Amino acid sequence: MASAASSSAPGIRQGVAPLRAGQGISFVLRRLHSLTGVVPIGAFLLEHFISNAEAFKGPDAYGAQVKFLNGLPFVVGLELFFIWIPILYHGIYGVYIWWRGESNVTAYPWTGNWMYTAQRWTGLIAFAYMIQHTYYLRFTGVHLPTHPMQAFAKVQGEFQNPWMIAFYAIAIVAASWHFCYGLWLFAAKWGITTGDRARRWFGYVCVLLAIGLISIGAASMYGFLTTPYHPLDTSGSENMAVIRK
Repeated sequence: MASAASSSAPGIRQGVAPLRAGQGISFVLRRLHSLTGVVPIGAFLLEHFISNAEAFKGPDAYGAQVKFLNGLPFVVGLELFFIWIPILYHGIYGVYIWWRGESNVTAYPWTGNWMYTAQRWTGLIAFAYMIQHTYYLRFTGVHLPTHPMQAFAKVQGEFQNPWMIAFYAIAIVAASWHFCYGLWLFAAKWGITTGDRARRWFGYVCVLLAIGLISIGAASMYGFLTTPYHPLDTSGSENMAVIRK
């Protein structure tokens, strides 16, 4: 009887185990990881893309935006508690999740598995870019919070290396994908989108958002690449270091 029952039972297709929210402290850490990816990191990402788009208008507009941001009240505390600490937590715990992940795109090439793998790798690329970008702009050469009008020339100087142009372009695509697909996952995990229809339509919204962010990032790069280059003013003066068109 047992053998007959087992033979008549419907077969279960093998594949990747479903993502689990975890239990106890793991549940809290994963929920916090999901939340920080949208607020405040997602909000910062959107602001950063929009601010960088000022480069499309030229050096003066870009420098004025950097000066405005660095002139905000309590800017050090805002950056520490609403940008750097959340990014460090989200990035480090994201690496841990990636290290413990169970995706296997070779054996189980399902769409969800590919999406999971892409989410992990784009997160690693974006995290690496943030570390490099922050180190270069904040801790090398001209101090931009003190000399914000030198910001355009400093970023433009990095673009003199073709490899850095490629790294910027890849990072823009990676950050856009990671945030937008993460936003879709956030809405599903937190019960904002319920049902396949709601998730499918919100997925279209996230795709459009990703395309929009990539387009804004491309416009920013275009501004840096098409403006005639001049080296930084190493004297530290506030005179613009780039030649106006």
